[in-house]
Amino acid sequence: MLVDVTKGVQYLNEIKDSVVAGFQWATKEGALCEENMRGVRFDIHDVTLHADAIHRGGGQIIPTARRVLYASILTAQPRLMEPIYLVEIQCPEHVVGGIYGVLNRKRGHVFEESQVTGTPIFVVKAFLPVNESFGFTADLRSNTGGQAFPQCVFDHWQILAGDPYEENSRPCQVVAETRKRKGLKEGIPALDNYLDKL
Repeated sequence: MLVDVTKGVQYLNEIKDSVVAGFQWATKEGALCEENMRGVRFDIHDVTLHADAIHRGGGQIIPTARRVLYASILTAQPRLMEPIYLVEIQCPEHVVGGIYGVLNRKRGHVFEESQVTGTPIFVVKAFLPVNESFGFTADLRSNTGGQAFPQCVFDHWQILAGDPYEENSRPCQVVAETRKRKGLKEGIPALDNYLDKL
């Protein structure tokens, strides 16, 4: 979300579309690893514009807006978000322990367990990070003798615990892997790349 909280800035309406375009560009390719950003809000408090209209064109404003937004992202302690599946597993009661073991290894979290009335079938509901779901079904079947049947559906986004600036943290590893896969420079860009000082 981009919010204008300025008071009495001249020519601001002339650059509104360019600032919005810079905002869309910055949030589509975030500063950490050029991934979409979610749940962010930027407040524009003050703007100083050149009096000559030729210096207020989209070619000047869009990249400048993007750089300013990147600088504010990097100063705001950014975090990574990961997609989470809702997993529903149907199984007999005697294999529920195996399900818990697999979910614990995969950073899963069981939030509901119930028996289907009149049957020996149990239903276990859990949240599972999408990144950990690769090989989940095979692992589950091997630990339950093929008696557990999972269904995965996207449920929500969740902040990945840890600081991407902290060496050896899970978010730092994810940022490094993503930047390498995309062919970007190693490490999170320095604030000096985007922050201009007078």
